Amino acid sequence: MTFAVILLGVFGLSSSFSSATQMGLSDKVLVFPYETDFSFVALIPQKEMGLRAFTLCMRVATELPEERQIILFAYRTADFDELNVWREKDGRVSFYMSGDGCFFHLPPLTTFRSSLCLTWESRTGLAAFWVEGKRSTYQVYKPGHIIRPKGSVILGQDPDKHLGGLEAVQSFVGEVTDVNMWDYVLSRSMIQAWHYGHKVPKGNVFDWATLEYEVNGNVLVVDDD
Repeated sequence: MTFAVILLGVFGLSSSFSSATQMGLSDKVLVFPYETDFSFVALIPQKEMGLRAFTLCMRVATELPEERQIILFAYRTADFDELNVWREKDGRVSFYMSGDGCFFHLPPLTTFRSSLCLTWESRTGLAAFWVEGKRSTYQVYKPGHIIRPKGSVILGQDPDKHLGGLEAVQSFVGEVTDVNMWDYVLSRSMIQAWHYGHKVPKGNVFDWATLEYEVNGNVLVVDDD
Protein backbone atom coordinates (compact mmCIF):
# COMPACT_ATOMS: atom_id res chain seq x y z
CA MET A 1 0.00 0.00 0.00
CA THR A 2 1.45 3.36 -0.96
CA PHE A 3 1.81 6.31 1.38
CA ALA A 4 -0.71 8.28 -0.69
CA VAL A 5 -3.35 5.61 -0.17
CA ILE A 6 -2.62 5.50 3.58
CA LEU A 7 -2.88 9.28 3.77
CA LEU A 8 -6.20 9.34 1.94
CA GLY A 9 -7.56 6.53 4.10
CA VAL A 10 -6.60 8.20 7.38
CA PHE A 11 -7.74 11.71 6.48
CA GLY A 12 -10.51 11.02 3.96
CA LEU A 13 -8.99 13.31 1.32
CA SER A 14 -9.86 13.28 -2.34
CA SER A 15 -7.40 11.39 -4.50
CA SER A 16 -7.57 14.23 -7.04
CA PHE A 17 -5.21 16.24 -4.81
CA SER A 18 -2.51 13.59 -4.57
CA SER A 19 0.74 13.89 -6.53
CA ALA A 20 3.63 11.55 -7.23
CA THR A 21 6.28 11.08 -4.55
CA GLN A 22 9.36 13.25 -5.03
CA MET A 23 12.69 13.23 -3.22
CA GLY A 24 15.08 15.87 -1.90
CA LEU A 25 14.47 19.54 -1.07
CA SER A 26 18.02 20.78 -0.61
CA ASP A 27 18.15 24.55 -1.28
CA LYS A 28 14.38 24.60 -1.85
CA VAL A 29 11.50 26.39 -0.12
CA LEU A 30 7.84 25.39 0.09
CA VAL A 31 5.57 28.36 -0.63
CA PHE A 32 1.93 28.22 0.48
CA PRO A 33 0.58 31.33 -1.29
CA TYR A 34 -2.93 31.61 0.16
CA GLU A 35 -5.55 29.99 2.39
CA THR A 36 -7.03 26.75 1.11
CA ASP A 37 -8.67 23.64 2.50
CA PHE A 38 -6.81 21.38 0.09
CA SER A 39 -3.16 22.43 -0.26
CA PHE A 40 -0.56 20.53 1.78
CA VAL A 41 2.70 18.62 1.54
CA ALA A 42 2.86 15.07 2.84
CA LEU A 43 6.21 14.02 4.33
CA ILE A 44 7.34 10.39 4.36
CA PRO A 45 9.49 9.56 7.42
CA GLN A 46 12.66 7.53 7.09
CA LYS A 47 11.62 5.39 10.07
CA GLU A 48 8.51 4.59 12.09
CA MET A 49 7.55 7.49 14.32
CA GLY A 50 7.16 5.61 17.58
CA LEU A 51 9.07 8.25 19.50
CA ARG A 52 10.21 8.60 23.12
CA ALA A 53 12.12 11.82 22.30
CA PHE A 54 12.58 14.14 19.36
CA THR A 55 14.05 17.34 17.99
CA LEU A 56 12.00 19.01 15.25
CA CYS A 57 13.47 22.01 13.40
CA MET A 58 12.26 24.23 10.57
CA ARG A 59 12.65 27.69 9.13
CA VAL A 60 9.36 29.52 8.68
CA ALA A 61 7.99 32.90 7.58
CA THR A 62 4.43 34.19 7.38
CA GLU A 63 2.55 37.46 7.05
CA LEU A 64 -0.63 36.11 8.64
CA PRO A 65 -1.74 38.31 11.58
CA GLU A 66 -1.00 37.11 15.11
CA GLU A 67 -4.67 36.56 15.92
CA ARG A 68 -4.87 33.97 13.12
CA GLN A 69 -4.25 30.38 14.25
CA ILE A 70 -1.67 28.56 12.08
CA ILE A 71 -0.74 24.88 11.89
CA LEU A 72 3.03 24.51 11.53
CA PHE A 73 3.41 20.71 11.66
CA ALA A 74 0.88 17.88 11.92
CA TYR A 75 1.43 14.18 12.64
CA ARG A 76 -1.75 12.18 13.03
CA THR A 77 -2.64 8.53 13.40
CA ALA A 78 -6.16 7.27 12.70
CA ASP A 79 -7.53 8.36 16.09
CA PHE A 80 -5.08 10.87 17.58
CA ASP A 81 -3.18 14.07 16.87
CA GLU A 82 0.16 12.55 17.85
CA LEU A 83 2.25 15.72 17.39
CA ASN A 84 0.82 19.04 16.24
CA VAL A 85 2.68 22.35 16.38
CA TRP A 86 0.63 25.56 16.27
CA ARG A 87 0.78 29.28 16.48
CA GLU A 88 -2.27 30.04 18.57
CA LYS A 89 -4.79 32.88 18.13
CA ASP A 90 -3.18 34.73 21.06
CA GLY A 91 0.26 34.56 19.42
CA ARG A 92 1.69 31.82 21.64
CA VAL A 93 3.37 28.81 20.03
CA SER A 94 2.25 25.40 21.24
CA PHE A 95 2.45 21.70 20.64
CA TYR A 96 0.00 18.92 21.37
CA MET A 97 0.56 15.20 21.82
CA SER A 98 -2.73 13.29 22.03
CA GLY A 99 -4.53 15.73 24.29
CA ASP A 100 -4.01 19.08 25.99
CA GLY A 101 -1.22 21.28 24.68
CA CYS A 102 1.93 22.92 26.01
CA PHE A 103 2.12 26.69 25.41
CA PHE A 104 5.06 29.08 25.07
CA HIS A 105 5.44 32.85 24.71
CA LEU A 106 7.96 33.24 21.88
CA PRO A 107 9.05 36.07 19.58
CA PRO A 108 6.38 36.49 16.90
CA LEU A 109 6.58 34.80 13.50
CA THR A 110 6.93 37.44 10.81
CA THR A 111 7.58 37.92 7.10
CA PHE A 112 11.28 37.43 7.88
CA ARG A 113 12.37 33.83 8.27
CA SER A 114 12.69 32.44 11.79
CA SER A 115 14.54 29.30 12.77
CA LEU A 116 12.35 27.28 15.09
CA CYS A 117 13.16 24.03 16.90
CA LEU A 118 11.19 21.98 19.42
CA THR A 119 12.69 19.39 21.77
CA TRP A 120 10.96 16.89 24.05
CA GLU A 121 11.88 13.68 25.86
CA SER A 122 9.60 11.18 27.53
CA ARG A 123 11.93 10.27 30.42
CA THR A 124 11.70 13.67 32.10
CA GLY A 125 8.95 15.35 30.10
CA LEU A 126 11.28 18.33 29.51
CA ALA A 127 10.11 20.37 26.52
CA ALA A 128 11.43 23.59 25.01
CA PHE A 129 11.25 25.69 21.88
CA TRP A 130 14.39 27.18 20.39
CA VAL A 131 14.17 30.41 18.36
CA GLU A 132 17.24 31.60 16.46
CA GLY A 133 19.29 29.11 18.50
CA LYS A 134 18.05 30.42 21.86
CA ARG A 135 16.12 28.14 24.22
CA SER A 136 12.84 29.03 25.89
CA THR A 137 12.16 28.18 29.51
CA TYR A 138 11.74 24.44 29.98
CA GLN A 139 8.28 23.06 30.67
CA VAL A 140 7.43 19.56 31.86
CA TYR A 141 4.92 17.97 29.51
CA LYS A 142 3.69 14.38 29.47
CA PRO A 143 6.58 12.47 31.08
CA GLY A 144 6.34 8.79 30.21
CA HIS A 145 4.35 9.43 27.02
CA ILE A 146 5.20 7.64 23.76
CA ILE A 147 4.27 9.03 20.35
CA ARG A 148 2.56 6.27 18.38
CA PRO A 149 3.77 5.10 14.95
CA LYS A 150 1.89 4.36 11.72
CA GLY A 151 0.50 7.83 11.13
CA SER A 152 0.95 10.51 8.48
CA VAL A 153 2.77 13.85 8.53
CA ILE A 154 1.67 16.90 6.58
CA LEU A 155 2.69 20.53 6.33
CA GLY A 156 0.17 23.25 5.63
CA GLN A 157 -3.04 21.78 7.09
CA ASP A 158 -4.50 20.33 10.28
CA PRO A 159 -5.94 16.93 9.34
CA ASP A 160 -8.47 16.55 12.16
CA LYS A 161 -11.36 14.35 11.13
CA HIS A 162 -13.41 15.71 14.04
CA LEU A 163 -13.40 19.07 12.24
CA GLY A 164 -14.60 17.44 9.04
CA GLY A 165 -11.20 17.28 7.38
CA LEU A 166 -9.13 20.30 6.40
CA GLU A 167 -10.09 23.91 7.17
CA ALA A 168 -8.81 26.96 5.30
CA VAL A 169 -8.94 29.13 8.43
CA GLN A 170 -6.28 26.93 10.07
CA SER A 171 -4.10 26.45 7.01
CA PHE A 172 -0.55 27.70 6.78
CA VAL A 173 0.22 30.63 4.46
CA GLY A 174 3.85 31.59 3.96
CA GLU A 175 7.17 29.81 3.46
CA VAL A 176 8.68 26.71 5.08
CA THR A 177 12.10 25.24 4.53
CA ASP A 178 14.77 23.07 6.15
CA VAL A 179 12.39 20.76 8.04
CA ASN A 180 14.46 18.18 9.89
CA MET A 181 13.64 15.76 12.68
CA TRP A 182 15.69 13.48 14.92
CA ASP A 183 14.45 10.77 17.30
CA TYR A 184 16.54 12.19 20.13
CA VAL A 185 17.20 15.60 21.72
CA LEU A 186 19.98 17.54 20.05
CA SER A 187 22.42 19.36 22.30
CA ARG A 188 22.42 23.13 22.59
CA SER A 189 25.57 23.34 20.46
CA MET A 190 24.02 21.19 17.71
CA ILE A 191 20.81 23.27 17.61
CA GLN A 192 22.85 26.46 17.43
CA ALA A 193 24.99 24.96 14.67
CA TRP A 194 21.83 24.05 12.72
CA HIS A 195 20.51 27.58 13.19
CA TYR A 196 23.67 29.06 11.66
CA GLY A 197 23.65 26.59 8.77
CA HIS A 198 26.63 24.57 9.95
CA LYS A 199 26.95 20.85 9.47
CA VAL A 200 25.03 18.70 11.96
CA PRO A 201 24.03 15.01 11.99
CA LYS A 202 21.38 14.34 9.36
CA GLY A 203 17.86 14.02 10.67
CA ASN A 204 17.10 10.32 11.03
CA VAL A 205 13.33 10.85 10.87
CA PHE A 206 13.27 13.68 8.32
CA ASP A 207 16.29 15.03 6.44
CA TRP A 208 15.38 17.98 4.20
CA ALA A 209 18.07 17.17 1.63
CA THR A 210 16.85 13.62 1.02
CA LEU A 211 13.22 13.94 2.11
CA GLU A 212 10.50 11.97 0.35
CA TYR A 213 7.43 14.16 -0.09
CA GLU A 214 4.19 14.67 -2.03
CA VAL A 215 2.85 18.09 -3.04
CA ASN A 216 -0.92 18.40 -3.05
CA GLY A 217 -2.94 21.38 -4.25
CA ASN A 218 -1.43 24.84 -4.68
CA VAL A 219 2.02 24.63 -3.10
CA LEU A 220 5.10 25.91 -4.92
CA VAL A 221 8.59 24.40 -4.63
CA VAL A 222 11.07 27.21 -5.40
CA ASP A 223 14.78 27.87 -5.13
CA ASP A 224 15.94 29.25 -1.78
CA ASP A 225 17.37 32.51 -3.12
